[in-house]
Amino acid sequence: MGAGRRIALRSAAVFALPLVCVFASLFCGRYALTLPEVCQALASWLPGSPSAVSPESATLVLQVRLPRALAAAAVGAALSASGAAFQGVFRNPLVNPGLLGVSNGAGFGAALAIVLFGGGAAIYPSAFLFGIVAVCASYWIARVYKSAPTIMLILGGTIVSSVFSALVSLMKYVADADTQLPSIVYWLMGSLSSVGWENFWSVAVMAVGCIVLVLFAGRVDVLSMGDKEARSLGLEVGRDKGVVVAAATFATAGAVCMAGVVGWVGLIVPHIGRMLVGSENRRLIPVSMALGGAFLVVVDTCARCLWASEIPLGILTALIGAPFFVYLLKKTKGGGWR
Repeated sequence: MGAGRRIALRSAAVFALPLVCVFASLFCGRYALTLPEVCQALASWLPGSPSAVSPESATLVLQVRLPRALAAAAVGAALSASGAAFQGVFRNPLVNPGLLGVSNGAGFGAALAIVLFGGGAAIYPSAFLFGIVAVCASYWIARVYKSAPTIMLILGGTIVSSVFSALVSLMKYVADADTQLPSIVYWLMGSLSSVGWENFWSVAVMAVGCIVLVLFAGRVDVLSMGDKEARSLGLEVGRDKGVVVAAATFATAGAVCMAGVVGWVGLIVPHIGRMLVGSENRRLIPVSMALGGAFLVVVDTCARCLWASEIPLGILTALIGAPFFVYLLKKTKGGGWR
């Protein structure tokens, strides 16, 4: 079997994985469901389809587990695609989707909404707004030195992240210790426990960012060769890099405002994708989306099933991601990302 055929088969299996994980997650939880109950609940969603499933099972599947599983898949896909794109554009295997301050900016937006409005629906638009504000601030700082825009953009992101991290600490300091502070801390650790269909506008934002990244994946390959080489091949480097960064930022901001700060997904999943299909971003970005979606569905299912009280996503992704990243570094000897 040729290398191209092996990669195609791996890709097909990877793309089916998120669907399998989402479907399997519908059975898992403190209230176990059988295969007929899940299938009947899903069928009851179709208009004019009579079903013998109980109202409790239908509500559990359609209003609790299904939106949560789909949200986890969308968040994992968005973070993984953003991580792969950022790593290609900035030519650095350690870049993550929070590079330009979007995670800390969104964290401040959520904390501000909890302090001022008591949380609820206000968290999501506030987190998204301040995530975008953080990236705009990073771009503004990068314009100070036009001779090294990439380096200044990374430095700008570091500065903005530090500022918003301090503002998050300020929100914790002024928050009510009995009600608001636990909500802030829990949201910052990452969770999908409050996600419902009404929050799926964030999925639309993530989808737009991911679609742009898939369309620009070939240009990411060229940009990863360096600015001079990209210009010699006819690319408008500044414009194309800006589009890729903006799309990755939108995808990340949508993911963070829906699930909170979930680390490691956008860092390790693209590396797993490179081990399966190579470094060509036209294959890597879609495969990373599928792997990331499946990974976060599994992690979220474990988060709500392993313990009596739900475990925050950020804790599990760090516990899984850190040792697995060490394994990847050992396996690839630090050079598997190229």
